[in-house]
Amino acid sequence: MRVQHIVWNDRSGWSVAKAEPRASSLVLYFGGREALASGARYEELRAMFPAAHILGCSTGGQINNDDVSDDEIVAAALSFDATRLQLCREDITDSHQSRSCGEAIGRALRSDDLAGVFVLSDGLNVNGSELVAGLSGVIGADIPLTGGLAGDGAAFKETLVGADCAPRTRTVAGVGFYGQAIRVGHGCAGGWDLFGPRRQVTRSVGNVLFELDGEPALDLYERYLGPDESKGLPSSALLFPIQVYDVQCPDSAVVRTVLAIDRGTRSMTFAGDVPQGWTAQLMRGNLDRLSAGAADAARQARSGMAAQSPGVRDSDQRLSILVSCIGRRLLMGQRTSEEVEAAGAELGSGALRLGFYSYGEISPHARSGHCELHNQTMTVTTLAEVA
Repeated sequence: MRVQHIVWNDRSGWSVAKAEPRASSLVLYFGGREALASGARYEELRAMFPAAHILGCSTGGQINNDDVSDDEIVAAALSFDATRLQLCREDITDSHQSRSCGEAIGRALRSDDLAGVFVLSDGLNVNGSELVAGLSGVIGADIPLTGGLAGDGAAFKETLVGADCAPRTRTVAGVGFYGQAIRVGHGCAGGWDLFGPRRQVTRSVGNVLFELDGEPALDLYERYLGPDESKGLPSSALLFPIQVYDVQCPDSAVVRTVLAIDRGTRSMTFAGDVPQGWTAQLMRGNLDRLSAGAADAARQARSGMAAQSPGVRDSDQRLSILVSCIGRRLLMGQRTSEEVEAAGAELGSGALRLGFYSYGEISPHARSGHCELHNQTMTVTTLAEVA
C-alpha cells in the first residue's frame, strides 16, 4: 500500500506530489462545509485521480498529523497492491430510515472476503446507533466497522458526504476492503469524568430523550448549565455529554452527545439511542484525561494491527484515520492539538495521520468488541497491507 498526502487551501490550491495519481484506488478527504459545498474541490480531485473511488465529508475541523485546522481540506490517496475496494452510497430522508439504510449498505458490501468497512454519514438526519446496527447486522460482528458522522463545526446546520459525487446532504456512504492482504486496526476511548447522581431513563424513543427520573430531560440539562449556557443549546451541551448503560451489562456503557433540543416537549435528541430503562449520568471533561484517552485509542489500534500481522512494521506505509468528537474540540480549545499529538506518539512516525472532528464516531467498543456509535470519543482506524 502506498499513501499520498494531499492538502488544499484557498491560497495555493492542492499540494500534490508527483506520485502516479492514476494508480490510486481510493481518495479520502475531509474539509469544512463551506469549502466543500460548491463541489469544485471534488471535481478537482476527480480530475487528478480519474480511476479512484473518492469519499469524504464535512467536518468540525480537520486533523493533519499533529495539526488541527478549519481552513484546509486534508486528503490521502491510497494505492493498494492486493486489496479490492467497493464503494456504495444511500440517500436518507430522516432518522427513521437509519437501520434500513445501514442494511442496504451492508448488503451492497457483503462478501466472503470482506475484511473491513469504513463509513461516513450525514451527521444531523441519522440515528447513528440504528445505522450501525443495520450495517453490522448484515456484514457480521467479526468485520471491523469504523467511521464517523459528518460535522458542521458548532453550527449544526447542514452536513455533507460525497461518495464518487460532489458532497451533498442526507447521504450515507461506505467503502469495503476485500482480500487477505488488508489489515485494519481500530481503537476507541474517551477520557470524560462522571459526576452527579445516576438517573434512570424513564421515557425515551430511540435517540430522543424525554425524561430522566420522571423529570423532563431538558429541565435537568438547563439546571446544570445555568441560564447563560442554556441559551447556547444545543451546542453548549457538547461540554456535558451523558453516559448511558444497562446496569445488567457493565460493558454496554456508551457516551451520548446532544444534536438538537425541543423546548416545546422539553426533549433532547442525541446522536445515538438512549434506551428506556437504562441508567444515565452526566459527564464533564478533564483536558489531561481527554489526551490520555486519545493515546489509549491509538494504542488499541496499533496493538490490534500488530496482533493481526507481525509482518506489518512501523516503517511500512500506513494510514491512520482519527475521528474525534466536536465536543472534545470545543472543550479543549487551543489545547486541541494535544490529543492528536498524544495519539501520534502512540502510532509512531510511519503512519500518516488524517481525520476530522465529528458529530459521532463509529468503532468497535473497547470492552465488548461490538461495533457502536460513540460520542465524545477519539477513534482511530489504521490501514496497512501485507504482501
